[in-house]
Amino acid sequence: MDENLERYSIAAAERKARATIFAIAKPRCGDNLRPHINQGFSTTMRTMMIALSFSLFATVAGAADVSEPVRQVMDMTKANWESVDADWKYMFDPEPLAKLFSKRFQAAYKEAAKHPAYDTENNEPGDPFGYDVVTNSQDGCPLQDIAIKPGAARDGMTDVVVSFKMWTCIDDAQIKDAVSEVHFDVVIESGKPVIDDMHHVAEGERDSVYAEMQSLAKDAQ
Repeated sequence: MDENLERYSIAAAERKARATIFAIAKPRCGDNLRPHINQGFSTTMRTMMIALSFSLFATVAGAADVSEPVRQVMDMTKANWESVDADWKYMFDPEPLAKLFSKRFQAAYKEAAKHPAYDTENNEPGDPFGYDVVTNSQDGCPLQDIAIKPGAARDGMTDVVVSFKMWTCIDDAQIKDAVSEVHFDVVIESGKPVIDDMHHVAEGERDSVYAEMQSLAKDAQ
């Protein structure tokens, strides 16, 4: 064999051997590195999505819980205006008062109840209002189009807005379609939402049931 050809053949064989060894030793990006990176990225994304889901669930659940005492009050009020007087359920009876209202509200109501709107047997405590506190009226129709919308929490209080129609049995179209609006201040006490005050909003005016109870107790002294 020619000397130059022999040297060329030996050099080619050495290059081929080195290329084979390098190919075996070198990790292939497509087979090894990229799946590893994708796997880590996917795991991170799954963790983030699970955490976000729990966060959203907690937010939704929290909002629903804030509305719960208001919802129970409105359920009683709706049932009352669909019933006769004998079936009336008073939301300030001892059980719902203790369950649905804050300690501050309870204390103010008990003081106001010492001076009832009507005469009671043996001068016992009684209803200090003499009207439906939610509808702010002694008269009305079965409630229609009730909507309950919790707002954002601020300084530990959530404004839960309730709207409804209470004159749908009246023939006058303007009165029939009138929408009443009541705001409930909801706070958290002992880990549960309770009503701390109520406000009737109409024609730019906003009252306070809590302030009214304080006034009733003070004026009667």
